[in-house]
Amino acid sequence: MKRITDYGNAFLICIPMAKSKKSKIYNLIFIAVIVLLIVPQTRQPIQVLLNKGLALIIKPSIIDTSERIQLKNYNWQLQTVDGTDFNFSAAEGKVVVLNFWATWCPPCIAEMPSLETLYQDYKSNEDVIFLFVSNEDSDKLHKFMMEKDYSFPVYQPLTQYPSEFELSSIPRTFIIDKNGAIVIDKSGAADWHSDKVTKTIDDLLKAF
Repeated sequence: MKRITDYGNAFLICIPMAKSKKSKIYNLIFIAVIVLLIVPQTRQPIQVLLNKGLALIIKPSIIDTSERIQLKNYNWQLQTVDGTDFNFSAAEGKVVVLNFWATWCPPCIAEMPSLETLYQDYKSNEDVIFLFVSNEDSDKLHKFMMEKDYSFPVYQPLTQYPSEFELSSIPRTFIIDKNGAIVIDKSGAADWHSDKVTKTIDDLLKAF
């Protein structure tokens, strides 16, 4: 046991000494991770990496038919990062993939590759609408998209989103059927390019 005493402040710290070489290595790794999480330049990359690991094992769950929330209306105004107005009513009668996100959010960044791949799979299908919504400045959003080489459509909200979304944290992703029922509602990072998700979208596209 190592003892450090500060008599002036009547402060005593007891630090257990590593019992083996392996313990010392584990301690050093632990300290290094803590330091990296404290330093701003390395904190976000590490958080993104950890969330990517979680996203690989977390699959969005399907809401039971009897428990699905129904949108009362599609009254919501948005605009693209290029300034083009978009009315959410244009998504009525279609399958909607709606993601709330931000460039500073590690879980958002972690799940983006799978969402981009999902978008690539369905971007040519006119019956599927993708909406990636962020409150951030358009220049910051555009820069992020260019750096990451993402092509999914990004929007900024002009009015309040429908109350059924009850947004309290990001990332938050919804998949909505043609009748406006929320089929998937997932908070946090997840793997969106999974067989389960693509099968769900395919089934929703077949439904009347």
